[in-house]
Amino acid sequence: MGVSGSGKSTVGAALADALGVPFTDSDGLHPAANVAKMTQGIPLTDADREPWLDAVSARLAEHTGTGLVVACSALRRAYRDRLRSHAPSTVFVHLSGDAAVLAERMGGRSGHFMPTALLDSQLATLEPLAADEAGTTLDIRRPVDEIVAGAVAVTGPEVAPR
Repeated sequence: MGVSGSGKSTVGAALADALGVPFTDSDGLHPAANVAKMTQGIPLTDADREPWLDAVSARLAEHTGTGLVVACSALRRAYRDRLRSHAPSTVFVHLSGDAAVLAERMGGRSGHFMPTALLDSQLATLEPLAADEAGTTLDIRRPVDEIVAGAVAVTGPEVAPR
């Protein structure tokens, strides 16, 4: 989880590989209307996110017991609660970094629908993991292999194939 530019797709794919489970980027589960809004620099509302969160949670539920890594912003506690309502054993890895690093990363990529202009709204929306939520927060300035090792340590063998 994390805001745009935090490395969710890169770290998620590497984590899935390390755990031997499938990977899904939740960006591909957004309804076309959401992608259109974000492309235009319009922040999503909670109502816009509901069908997307339902699609993400359905995907997680399909893999209960076998494991799945999903790159998903999951910015608010309520969004994470919605995901856990269908997949209670979900563990979150919050990829965290400062705004300057995130903006630099976003500015350096091409072909992504999320403009840098929406970073501030994402940071304002972000509710970091609470103490009672399963997961951890990792610094995006660390090398990907170190982030993945930290993520493996908290996701544990219970998500790996049996």
